[in-house]
Amino acid sequence: MTYDVAVVGAGVVGGLISRELSRFNVSVALLEKCNDVAMGTTKANSAIVHGGFDAVNGTVKAKLNVKGTALMPEVCKKLHVPFKNNGSIVVAFSEKEMEHIKVLYERGIKNGVPGLSVIDQAELRRIEPNISDEAVGALLCESAGIVCPYELTIAAVENAVTNGVEFIRNCEVKEIEDNNGVYTLKTTQGDLTAKFIINAAGNFSDKLASMVGDDSIDLVPRKGEYYLLDKSVGNLAVHTIFQCPNEMGKGILVTPTVDGNLLIGPTAKNIDDKCDTTTTAEGLREIVEKALKSVPTVSQRNAITSFAGVRAHPTNDDFIIGWSENSDRFLNVAGVESPGLSAAPAIALYVREILSEKLELTEKSTYTDTREKPVRFRHMTDDERAELIKKNPAYGRIVCRCETITEGEIIDAIKAPAGARDVDGVKRRTRAGMGRCQGGFCGSKVVEILSRELGIPMNEVTKFGGESKIIYERTK
Repeated sequence: MTYDVAVVGAGVVGGLISRELSRFNVSVALLEKCNDVAMGTTKANSAIVHGGFDAVNGTVKAKLNVKGTALMPEVCKKLHVPFKNNGSIVVAFSEKEMEHIKVLYERGIKNGVPGLSVIDQAELRRIEPNISDEAVGALLCESAGIVCPYELTIAAVENAVTNGVEFIRNCEVKEIEDNNGVYTLKTTQGDLTAKFIINAAGNFSDKLASMVGDDSIDLVPRKGEYYLLDKSVGNLAVHTIFQCPNEMGKGILVTPTVDGNLLIGPTAKNIDDKCDTTTTAEGLREIVEKALKSVPTVSQRNAITSFAGVRAHPTNDDFIIGWSENSDRFLNVAGVESPGLSAAPAIALYVREILSEKLELTEKSTYTDTREKPVRFRHMTDDERAELIKKNPAYGRIVCRCETITEGEIIDAIKAPAGARDVDGVKRRTRAGMGRCQGGFCGSKVVEILSRELGIPMNEVTKFGGESKIIYERTK
């Protein structure tokens, strides 16, 4: 089959682009080299919906950040994804930093960011009681929020597949040939053909572009390490708390998550290995030291896990979105670092507009922009739970005690469009394994359910695809 469009990369950007294109009468394939969606930068970032005051005026980044943030609440509502408009603050610890706060304020006003104000120390302490006594003031952005990036991606891809997009996992593109106006993509799943290619390959978008002779994309892998703290820390931060940014990014933040944890980080270090997601003692120590500057009561003793992500920093410091200089059928969506998550809904619309210049897009009469609301047993009342268990007893069996996740929810995650195929896939869809014990109690049961529902031996169940097997062989 020849597809009209092949979207390469199933991160949040590729997922939302695929969802947007599923609205139209065109054939779309979403290709992902890993075993699941959201396996790159999307699964390991700050989960912030930025207001848009940080991006330089006039950049693509600034334009799409503000628009994407405005779109995010409605997108999340339609896809039944948790979103919280908690607002953000950028804290100043000196009068010199207050001058920079004013620069950010003016920049934000020019970018069209709503709900911006500069607040003094008294107001800052009123809205953030745990803030450091050394803080002298802050920039308050009321339009900012938080979202779960991998849940958003999963929901977007589920919606896209429901509307006809073909999701092909474990499909790494090795080579691209241009044959009389149609691309042949040689992949680990065989040859695929497409009239247009959308390059949403994240850290590897430069490599993909080079396959069509485009060497214009210059990316620097930048690693960020994080600590995730247990829910028991309570409301140490109400808003997302930033410090004044520097040339490497927005600095160490302290922020609540939509699931009630506290996240601190990230570091920012340029690296050579795009796949280096290791954490280091040095990096984790830096996180704690700098987070304490904002919120002195933060403690790493409450950490339940640490992780790292790698983002694609473009040397031009702006998103790279447009037709390749080598082809008007190869569309680059590259260098989408922070605020890429915030901008993603707007990027999807922008890509659709660009593509419509070359490809006729007529809307389907059968298109739906919503997905079925997933069962979230932990959020139900006792009466709702009882009624659900009457219909399906699998919802009455708790698998993950920390997060109150049932067997029924895990089965749903596996059977969903583009559903889970490994332990981490179940984890991201249901939160089984994301609590205080980090899967110590429920992990073996999740393996058992995956084995049963997928019809594979337990020693073929993996943590995240490939050779990441949980069980290698049965012992006597």
